[in-house]
Formats: sequence, structure tokens, C-alpha cells
Amino acid sequence: MIIKKRIFLLQKRHELLYNIPMNIRDFCIIAHIDHGKSTLADRLLEFTDTVSKREMKEQLLDQMDLERERGITIKLQPVRMNYNYGGETYELNLIDTPGHVDFTYEVSRSLAAVEGAVLLVDATQGIQAQTLTNLRLAQEQNLKIIPVINKIDLPSAEIDKVVEEMVNVIGVSEEEIILASGKDGSGVKELLDAIVERIPAPTMSQSVHSDVKALIFDSVFNSYKGVITYVRLVEGRIKKGDKLKFMATGKEAEAIEVGCFKPQLSPTDTIEEGEIGYIVTGLKSVRDAKVGDTITKAVNSRSGLEIRELAGFKEIKPFVFASIFMIDGEPADLRDALEKLQLNDASLTFDPENSPALGLGFRCGFLGLLHLDIVKERLEREYNLNLLVTTPSVSYEVTQQGGNKLRIHSPSELPDPATIEEIAEPYVKLEIITPSNYVGTVMELANDARGVYRDMSYLEETTAILAYEIPLAEIITNFYDDLKRVTSGYASYNYEFIGDIPGDLVKLDILVAGEKVDPLSLIVPREKAQYIGRPILENLRNVIPKQMFEVSLQAAIGSKVIARETISALRKDVIAKLYGGDYSRKRKLLEKQKAGKKKMKKIGRVDIPQEAFWAMLKK
Repeated sequence: MIIKKRIFLLQKRHELLYNIPMNIRDFCIIAHIDHGKSTLADRLLEFTDTVSKREMKEQLLDQMDLERERGITIKLQPVRMNYNYGGETYELNLIDTPGHVDFTYEVSRSLAAVEGAVLLVDATQGIQAQTLTNLRLAQEQNLKIIPVINKIDLPSAEIDKVVEEMVNVIGVSEEEIILASGKDGSGVKELLDAIVERIPAPTMSQSVHSDVKALIFDSVFNSYKGVITYVRLVEGRIKKGDKLKFMATGKEAEAIEVGCFKPQLSPTDTIEEGEIGYIVTGLKSVRDAKVGDTITKAVNSRSGLEIRELAGFKEIKPFVFASIFMIDGEPADLRDALEKLQLNDASLTFDPENSPALGLGFRCGFLGLLHLDIVKERLEREYNLNLLVTTPSVSYEVTQQGGNKLRIHSPSELPDPATIEEIAEPYVKLEIITPSNYVGTVMELANDARGVYRDMSYLEETTAILAYEIPLAEIITNFYDDLKRVTSGYASYNYEFIGDIPGDLVKLDILVAGEKVDPLSLIVPREKAQYIGRPILENLRNVIPKQMFEVSLQAAIGSKVIARETISALRKDVIAKLYGGDYSRKRKLLEKQKAGKKKMKKIGRVDIPQEAFWAMLKK
């Protein structure tokens, strides 16, 4: 503790000599999902009196109802706290981040706007896959890491074991680790002191005449105020009424309002250098204020100001695609809802699609299955829509003869097989953290999913890390459930996109009553086509309701049928009214029924229920 105090005093003396204000600390909290980030953030807000006890509620920084119901963080959320340390008041700017792998991009944006990160580890679970991923992201940004073990109050907490893990994996000393509990508030004061002592103050420009540079790390749309940008001010100051320019898009706007997060929007006179705050721009589209863009004044004293690029700031590319159709209502209602939702979720993409079986809809791009689930639920809740969502898939790169390349997002977009030279599918680097006694079953699961083994290491004797390169299509459906099943719930995984790799892939068509249903089609490895097609047909047979006629279900590659199931017809006892008499009377009625069913089979239409598409996930 004495050494830390001396370092802190030396840092203070240095910053005073160079006229750098040291009362600002910008940091975020990062962790694996469900390790207690939001609960610990609640205690920080309470301890610093940022929120009164009367206004306090659980998961205060989680603004969406879905976040509160599911107990997860979906959107990053900044907040400013004031903390008294050593007789001085410090401004602490916190960004609470998501923990799920689908929202890693939200974490990378947060890390690029701060100088330090609180790395949270659950005392009952230890280091998990997303913990390591977030740690690497923070280290790439050269952030100061403050290791914290949370949930120490639980009876099942294994503090000594987790401390040993953090010392070996993260490379910190045991004295640096803070023991805390987001539930009872223990360790909160020690954490706040460590934030002031260990995290460096923002690097300030040396000139008092420096131009304005503000970095956008998020933007949202408000119906009344337009686009609100969340910014970290790197140079200068921004006040209400300033004329601003967005350097990547070239758009110009006025700062209608500026302020900070308390955690609600709280207007201030200015945003100063080193601070995190918001700017109300009045723009009508979040596309005009891209994440990662640099805001400067419309007229600068220096010409040729370069845009500051931040590591981790990149265009959002959806990895998972699914089509959304209306069961009841007009497609225009769905378009309006998607456009409004996209204003506050720039990672959502959609394009019109027309299916012969399901009508007009939209092909949407998502960051993962959880993101898809969240969007679907928000559309149904907030816009009162009755939706049908098709089986999720990934995008493929198709190389045609002659070298022409196409990017397709659904099997229906696949060109004529005779013109295709090769099909490449997206691969990811998959890291699985599992207890050592489950290594064999996890490797078997990964091999079945076409994974290519790359490496294995150990966190400690009882915990292994397996590294694989694996097709994204294999892990976006039921891989997570299978992994939890074979490891009794102990394993966790994380993945990152590495590129498209060619493979022997074919289009597997599903035919219902002889009619091809495009939304049910899949692109699969040729050698696994039959093993995938047969279980799909068995599942569909159980969820598609019986008709008055026999319905055939077929899985086919081109014109070759590789699997078939039959849904028997509903039967009516047409001879029940006959009492005695010659058998020819019964035969006549049965033949008449048979002819009627044959006619119905030709003109009958089979409605595909929503359950049929989710049955595809059980392939």
C-alpha cells in the first residue's frame, strides 16, 4: 500500500508540473456474461451518491426491459461519478459493457474510449472464455488492468483457486487483486481507491489553443432530439451552439445540447478535454454519425486535421442471417419497425426478400443468435407484430467460373451449380475453457462439428483451454447447448472471425408436398448431407399438421432425393353410415374418397408453421 501511495504521489507531481489536470479517470468494467458487472456498478453508484437510495433499483444502468428481465447487458452504458479521495474530488467516467460474445464489438468500442479497465471474475466460476477475450482486447489498447474477484460472499466461492488462476493467467500479483461483492458492497471503497491510484489520467494536449477532437464510441436516435452521440473528448472543448463537423461522413451539425451521464442525460455548459459525455446533434440518421468517427469544429485553426483512428473501431459486419416474415399484417409494417429499430441498433441490417411460400419479408443480418432473439422479441413487443423467423444461416462467398465472386446470405441466392467453381464459408477461431476431465468429450464434439484442432493449454491442472478453427455455421445453432450438455454446464467458449475457407458444400433443398420451400433450404457439407437431411424431415413430420391428403417430405440435392418422410392423411370413416349390404357399396365409397384425396393432393396447399423453422435447429 505504501508503494502504491508513492507511485500515486509521483504521478500527481508529474501531472502538476506539466499542467495536466489529474482529477479525471475514464474506465470500464469487463467480464464474462453473468459475472456481476451491472450489480457491482450499482454499488459504485450508491457509494459515490450518484443515485439516491430512493431512485436506486437493480441493474440501474440496463435501460431496456429485456436487459432487466434476462439479467444481461446488451448495450454499453456510460455514467459519471464524483468520488472524494485524499481531500480532492475526482471525476470517474464509467462505461458498463456487455459480457456475451455476440456483443464483443460493444466492448471494443468502450475500451477505445478509456485508460483503464476493471476486469471482473466470478469467485464461483473462475476465469471463463469471454474473460480472456476481453482481457486481450484491453491489453491491445494498452489499458491499465485492475483485477477484481466478485461474489466473494457466496458459500460456493473458491477465492484461493480463482486468485491462483488470475496470478497465473493475467500475470498480476496477489496484492493487486481486489476482493469484492456486488451484492453486499464489500470491497467497493478499495476498488474506487484503486481506480484513482492506478488508472492514469487522460493524456492532455500541451497547447491551450488546440483544436477540437471528439471520438464517437456510440450513437443513439431520439425521436425529439435526433441523433445523440456518445463521445470521448480528446482535445479542446465543446460547448452548446458550436458548429461541428463529422470527418468521416463530411456532415456538419450544431451542438444543440452537451452534457454528461448521471446516468440519465444531464446537460452541462461544456464537455472538457479528457471527459466522456454526449452531444445532441439534431441529425436524422445514425449513419451520419458513425461509431469511430472524429468530431471537430466546422472551422479549425489548423488545416488538414487527420482523423484519429482507434484500434477496434471498424465497420460492423453481421455474421448470422435469417429471414423475417409477417404472419398477420402488411410487410410495410415490418419495414417501418425494422427502420425504427435500426436507428438505435446500427449492427442490424435488412434487405427485402420475396419467398414463393411465405410472401414478402426481409433478410436480416445479426451479430449472433442472441442478437437475433433480442431483435425478434423487441419487434413483437414494441411494435406488436406477429412474426415468422426462418432458420438462421451464415453468408457464403461463391466463386463462379471466370473468377466472378458473389456474397450470398441465403441458400436461395445460390446460382446454378453448373456455374459454381467453389463455395467458401466463414470460419472462426474457437476457444473452449473446460474442466480437464471433459477434454475428451469436448474434442469429440468439436471434431463432429468439423473443427480443426490447433492448440491446447492449461489454466491450471484442472482447467484446459482448447483452440479450434471451426465453421461458423456449426456453432450458431445448437453447439452451445451440446457443449453445456457434455460438460455438465461447466464449459464456456468464445470465438472470433478469421475468414472464408473453401469447402465441398452443396445446397440441400427441402420439399413439402413436392414444392420446394426456399426458407427451409440449407447449404451443408456434401458428406454430411444425408445425416443432416433425415433428422430434419423427422422433426418436420412432427410439427407440420396433418392435412386431408398425404404429404410427402423430401430432402434433395439438385434432382437427387437423399431422404424422404411421409405425413399420413387425416382419415374419415366414410363407410360408418352403412349397415350391412353388399361389399361393392363400401368399395364404391372408398374409391370415391381415394379419388377426392388424390385431387386434393394436386391442388392442396400446406401451411408451414413457425415451429417447422425452429425444428431445423435440431438437425
